[in-house]
Amino acid sequence: MAVDIILGLQWGDEGKGKIVDVLSPRYEIIARFQGGPNAGHTLEIGDTKHVLHQVPSGIFHEEKTNVIGNGVVLDPVVFKKEIDDLSALGVDAVPRIIVSNKASLILPTHKLIDKAQEAKKGDKKIGSTLRGIGPAYQDKYGRASLRVGDILSSDFEERLKTIVQHHEVVIKNLGGETGELSTLIPEFRESCDFLKRFRIEPTELFLNKALDEGRSVLAEGAQGSLLDIDFGSYPFVTSSNTLSSGACSGLGVSPRRISSVIGIFKAYATRVGSGPFPSELFDETGKKIAEKGHEFGATTGRPRRVGWLDLKALKYSCMLNGVTELFMMKVDVLEGFDSLHILKNYPDAALDGNAVAGNREGFDYVELEGWNESLNPTDPTSISGGLEAYKSYIETHVGIPIKLISYGPQRTESLWVED
Repeated sequence: MAVDIILGLQWGDEGKGKIVDVLSPRYEIIARFQGGPNAGHTLEIGDTKHVLHQVPSGIFHEEKTNVIGNGVVLDPVVFKKEIDDLSALGVDAVPRIIVSNKASLILPTHKLIDKAQEAKKGDKKIGSTLRGIGPAYQDKYGRASLRVGDILSSDFEERLKTIVQHHEVVIKNLGGETGELSTLIPEFRESCDFLKRFRIEPTELFLNKALDEGRSVLAEGAQGSLLDIDFGSYPFVTSSNTLSSGACSGLGVSPRRISSVIGIFKAYATRVGSGPFPSELFDETGKKIAEKGHEFGATTGRPRRVGWLDLKALKYSCMLNGVTELFMMKVDVLEGFDSLHILKNYPDAALDGNAVAGNREGFDYVELEGWNESLNPTDPTSISGGLEAYKSYIETHVGIPIKLISYGPQRTESLWVED
């Protein structure tokens, strides 16, 4: 059996959590391959709205196995709270989750370093979520991090003490404060003990054995392709590889195992935090889209910046990921506009991390007719008028079919498009 990958093609917040939940019945295993608690995958099931940060989005399906892969950075404190919240909803997550022994741990000191580093940047902040993601990955690639499997070791306490002492020096050198550690470290230890309830093992062996046995796997990415550490608008990026290639290194599966790459994108564009955003809107239209789309970060609560769909960036992400099919999200937000715009082309430098904000010279927009019709989840012919033209324009210029259109947060508000 092969691995299918689902990932975001923009700056995150595309709606991956909902789609993983929708697709989960088709798979036996759902596996997160990168990122950490900076992810905010929102699922609305009936009257319940739930945001997942560390746990894979297949957790609400009792018979599914959810894997937290080696490419993830795991905050035991956030993880414990998330499991407790799931338990309050009647979800027994312990038998449904396997955690890689090679996933790196986020320590309380990582969050304090993150906070101090961001404060030191002043007006050049990158918009970090302050969850300790960057410092945790810094330690991982500096070969200094503690990993999930280490909590089972007899010398864990000694190693924890050593790294915390080192981090305290870093924090003080950055001008940060360490007074909180007297309460944060005991909470971290307690959460690590809680983590021991779960299966902790080499998940790369589990996944490859499952694939050899013919079991199906859906690899779930976090953040978005335009936040990739290598190919995003550096330095305004996340600290991991968010592309389809990251699924191989973040789960320990061969590229030969990959089958489909499903790319998720909003019918418009949003971004949280700093960094270039070529199609950003600063007018009443932008405010209206933001209000209709409830555009606030699921993790930070910060207002999202809003803009028209960026076709050039979408094509770039599809190229990098080898996308085989597209899912278009939140088309309902664009209902009721007389006309819509798509940013078709602009100078390459506009996506660079050093781009000058507000410089729109050489930008090429196309104007398309809007629509008022709502979709019928059982009738593909309900795609008509302006929405059909909008969909067709994207497919023609990207060269990849749109197979699903989402028009609301509920599982049922999804229309599968016939070939």
